[in-house]
Amino acid sequence: MRRYAENDAVDYVVVGVGSAGGVLVQRLARAGFRVVGLEAGPFWDTERDWVSDEAGSHQLYWEDQRVTGGSDPLALGANNSGKGVGGGSVHWASFTPRLHPSDFETYTRDGVGVDWPLSYDDIRPYYEQLELEMPVAGPAYYPWGHPHGYAYGPHPMGGVGNALIKGCSALDIPVSIGGPVAILSGSHGDRPHCIYRGFCIQGCKVGAKASTLITHVPDAIANGAEIRDRSMAYRIELGANRRVTGVHYFADDGNAHVQRAKAVIVSGYAIETPRLLLNSACAGFENGLANTSGTVGRYLMAQAGNVVLGRFEEPVRMYKAPPAHALTEEFYETDPRNDFARGFAIQTVGPLPLAFAKQMIAAKKAWGWGLRREMMDYNHWAGFGLLGEILPWDDNRVTLAEETDRFGIPVGHVSFNLRDNDKKLIKAGKDKTMEVMWAAGATEVVQEARYAHLVGGARMGHDPSNSVVDAFGRSHDIVNLFVCDGSVLPTQGSANPGLTIQALAARTADYLVSAGDSIFTSDARDLAPPPLRTSLAPPATWGKGVPRLT
Repeated sequence: MRRYAENDAVDYVVVGVGSAGGVLVQRLARAGFRVVGLEAGPFWDTERDWVSDEAGSHQLYWEDQRVTGGSDPLALGANNSGKGVGGGSVHWASFTPRLHPSDFETYTRDGVGVDWPLSYDDIRPYYEQLELEMPVAGPAYYPWGHPHGYAYGPHPMGGVGNALIKGCSALDIPVSIGGPVAILSGSHGDRPHCIYRGFCIQGCKVGAKASTLITHVPDAIANGAEIRDRSMAYRIELGANRRVTGVHYFADDGNAHVQRAKAVIVSGYAIETPRLLLNSACAGFENGLANTSGTVGRYLMAQAGNVVLGRFEEPVRMYKAPPAHALTEEFYETDPRNDFARGFAIQTVGPLPLAFAKQMIAAKKAWGWGLRREMMDYNHWAGFGLLGEILPWDDNRVTLAEETDRFGIPVGHVSFNLRDNDKKLIKAGKDKTMEVMWAAGATEVVQEARYAHLVGGARMGHDPSNSVVDAFGRSHDIVNLFVCDGSVLPTQGSANPGLTIQALAARTADYLVSAGDSIFTSDARDLAPPPLRTSLAPPATWGKGVPRLT
């Protein structure tokens, strides 16, 4: 791997090499830019570092200290943050549904949330491209949102998928099977197909599951990028000309360093991105870097993620498949018959025994021998997950806590509160998911209330007074500072966000390549859409698969 000197001003420093950062360093390096990716966690050796064990996999998650509060506080850590090269994409369930066209204009259509500064048509080519780069396995025809198909065939059904099919069919609810999921249903390049062993969210040792660690980072390194792991960014430096000049970070030994750069892209995700911007406060930006709007940290969102569990007389073995491999989005859009706006999806989930035990404790207050009895029945349970849209509210936010981490950096304080629309949606989604489980033939149904998928905190928008960045992730305040990760999403829909995050990263990369050196030298802001550059994709990923439906 190429190594750059710290006092050598590279073209781009990307802070965070996760879902977005991995795509960005790959694209920019392949385009010929000098790129350094700073990652707080380690560079994983999947054979040595990853284990087929729940308890042994906690090193994959961002479990550094954070403070959580509000009337409906979020649980932080294992289910919504990653630490290490690949970020959360190394332990995501890799479900990859697209956002719907309605998600980009919720205010215009439904009078809630906010409209995006781009449309579904703007991001659609990048959805199609990333579905080939991961690649995504799925049905030949997917009916919801903008109907489309997938170039790689769907996965076979596991027991939990069959349960969802049975329940939905009994209620005349359309259901999609076998994906979309970024796990190989057949071998691809030097990666083997899925062997259905169930450890997807503990890190896929097989290599069948997509993560930027294996899909994009190798090509980034081959094209001259440096990935500097165990490097915790704590401040972005602002120069006298109102341009950022580099990133200060701590190495794992506690020593402070600075990497000079002509431009900086922050890709730390929904908590660490606003935390870094707030910790970078300086003269002229006393309330946080790029925060003249006061919006940094605000409009944090999580999705309703209730898990509904049903016991069946026959064995289900819900681990014998990708955790998420079947779903219905029939309730995704606003229904005028409801007393709330927006909607939800129902997906399969496949908790392994430790996660299942936690759910039994939460749902049934099981403990001691009672918990052991539930655990002995593990193979007879199926899990469905509610994924419901919680709207963006300005008081759901990340601020800085008084507490500090091991480097002395103030940690994030996360405040989260549900409003009436959110509560009504969650109840309706939970009730419908339980109805589907009963219809599938379960003899007992319980549920655990939880959240999933953090996004927001540095949202994009046209108006600099109520957003942090523009449609390409460029800070409204500082011309050579960009944000590109899940924090820029203005709304979240009821779809898993990973595909959208990577698609936005590819779109931003095309924009930066089109702008060339003007990013480093000019104060002009050109928002003309860039051409789609399939040549920047990792090799042997474009134009593969069966012909797609249009």
